[in-house]
Amino acid sequence: MRTLHCNFVRTSRGGLITFHGPGQLVCYPVLNLGCFRKSVRWYVCELERTVIKTCAQFGIEASTSPDTGVWAGDNKICAIGIHCGRYITSHGLALNCNTDMSWFDNIVPCGIMGKGVTSLSRELGRDVPTEEAVPKLLEAFTEQFNCTLIYN
Repeated sequence: MRTLHCNFVRTSRGGLITFHGPGQLVCYPVLNLGCFRKSVRWYVCELERTVIKTCAQFGIEASTSPDTGVWAGDNKICAIGIHCGRYITSHGLALNCNTDMSWFDNIVPCGIMGKGVTSLSRELGRDVPTEEAVPKLLEAFTEQFNCTLIYN
């Protein structure tokens, strides 16, 4: 059995416990919801829809559930945990691309018992590096939020 080493960091975002590590596409948009819609629930739903569109671009059917995040069947493919102060967002989402799923053997992701986790790679049966998912996520984000992204 191999030993995994990681750091534990407390944050002020929603959710109980999550994992951020190699093979995940982590996206923390910083938005002024006053420029969109002053609703945290709306924002979370838009992030979920963004990830669902991203998964669809890979041919993966994903959906939401009463449990937060985005799911491929009964397996979470993307965790969402946000913080919002004065309608300025922080934190965001972590889409499992080619994540080593054994990390999740050590936690109960988001405190949800009895469900699994998955990744784009696991769903497609091939390696999907984060670099392949980035343009698809950004395209879905600009479409869902009806905005233009400026790259530096």
